[in-house]
Amino acid sequence: MNKMDKKIVITTAILGALTIGIGAFGAHGLKQLVSEEALATFETGVRYQLFHVVALLVLGMTTGISQATKKWVFRFFVLGMLLFSGSIYALSLAEVLPFSVKFLGPVTPIGGLLFMLGWLRIGYGVLKLK
Repeated sequence: MNKMDKKIVITTAILGALTIGIGAFGAHGLKQLVSEEALATFETGVRYQLFHVVALLVLGMTTGISQATKKWVFRFFVLGMLLFSGSIYALSLAEVLPFSVKFLGPVTPIGGLLFMLGWLRIGYGVLKLK
């Protein structure tokens, strides 16, 4: 396993554990604190984060895809998780936070765009394989 693949898998292991913890917090800790709508929104953030954690694990374990593709997909997905899922977590907690997080509304689609770019970069990388 080369250095980049190892970095992807180790980061994925950390993000996977973090995702499970965040999901458990949402399922057990938030039910009494936020509305059902906010809880559903929170769960969307967890779901998208988990999908991309699994995709990164597969990417890190896959041979045959160029390191450049892996590096870009890794960047897009991790930043996408931070912006998309992170902003969703904060926005869904807005009713219990002592400060406004409405400014994060435009951040969520940027994170979604980064996810899309990551998927498109995988497709481009595979298309370029000989």
